[in-house]
Amino acid sequence: MTHNFRKLKIWKDGMALVGATYKMTRTFPDLERYGLISQMNRCAVSIPSNIAEGSGKSTNKHFGKFLETSLGSAFEWETQLIVSYNENYIDADTFEKFEDRIQQLQKMISKFQGGLDK
Repeated sequence: MTHNFRKLKIWKDGMALVGATYKMTRTFPDLERYGLISQMNRCAVSIPSNIAEGSGKSTNKHFGKFLETSLGSAFEWETQLIVSYNENYIDADTFEKFEDRIQQLQKMISKFQGGLDK
């Protein structure tokens, strides 16, 4: 059973996070170009990419595995957000805004994944 990923809120929110991540990491110091900047951008892209890839699979069980990977990337991204804050690359307001955003996305992905099992 395939899903149209472009219509999924979790994909749309993931794509919005990608754009916001690229914008945020442009403010990081150059010394992070091949470190945290690259890692955060790749993690952000991985979230909607795995949703899209999984949506084309023939079974919900298989789709669920890609959602699991997407969720893992979301938790990895959250960790990198914490590192960014701890290194003073972002201020408290930015951290709180993104922390709330990623946690909401994690909940939505998890809930969507749980719904596939039914």
